[in-house]
Amino acid sequence: MEYKITIPQKFQNITINNLLEEKWLVPRKQRHFLRTKKNILVNNQNVNWNDKVMEGDVVTIKFDLEDFPQTKITYGQKEFVDILFEDEHIIIVNKPEGMKTHPNNPNEIALLNHVSAYLNHPAYVVHRLDQETSGAILFAKNQFILPILSQMLEKRQIHRTYQALSQGNFNKTIFTVNKPIGRDRHDKKKQIVSSSGKKAITNVKIIKNFSQVSLVECKLETGRTHQIRVHLAYESHPLIGDKVYGKLKANRLMLHAKELSFNHPLTEQKIQVFAPSKTFDDTLQIFS
Repeated sequence: MEYKITIPQKFQNITINNLLEEKWLVPRKQRHFLRTKKNILVNNQNVNWNDKVMEGDVVTIKFDLEDFPQTKITYGQKEFVDILFEDEHIIIVNKPEGMKTHPNNPNEIALLNHVSAYLNHPAYVVHRLDQETSGAILFAKNQFILPILSQMLEKRQIHRTYQALSQGNFNKTIFTVNKPIGRDRHDKKKQIVSSSGKKAITNVKIIKNFSQVSLVECKLETGRTHQIRVHLAYESHPLIGDKVYGKLKANRLMLHAKELSFNHPLTEQKIQVFAPSKTFDDTLQIFS
């Protein structure tokens, strides 16, 4: 693999070492390969890692096949891939409800398989959406960018905004649910608010109260399994169509990842995508 990256203005006058470690968040193992094999060039010239790069410099990064473990995946159908954004390193797609993000066994076909079929090589999951949830989801197109994006996700540099329809009306317009979430010991399919669980923070904004339901916007600071569903159920406002945590039925789970935004780790380009959902909008009309 070989990648050519032009240094943006924000990164000028920084050493190669700091560029890779602090700006591009390249993991130590990959930095070691690049250093020992002399597989990084600036303007097609070998460089010392203490040399500085300037705006407009072209950095070439090379990886050998043995630098990454080989990945095998069964290809799905590329026709199922609804692309919201794509470049050399990342692809953001609009996941339909009812489709798994990734397979749990070799015989399953999920969105990951379809995206890999579109790319004609394995894609890599950066974050997940529940099977019942639709919307914007980010995949890495190579194993160079994957750990960088994973670190960004961990550092809350990838921002996700969801729209949801919940049962009942709220007596507040903006609030935060800061309650740890863990697995329900009595039901493996469920998560619960638990003092022994992992930190989970959901910021909630009420968009509109209808007669019996409310349209809300949720922004995640963490990414626990079923986080929005568990937190709103804990607040006594379970999601419409949630067969696990709620009671009010609908054609689908009323949870949709409508927006995904972040600064591209290599170019500082602002990436912001919005994912439409006809099924969410149609079901919202029924309840509103």
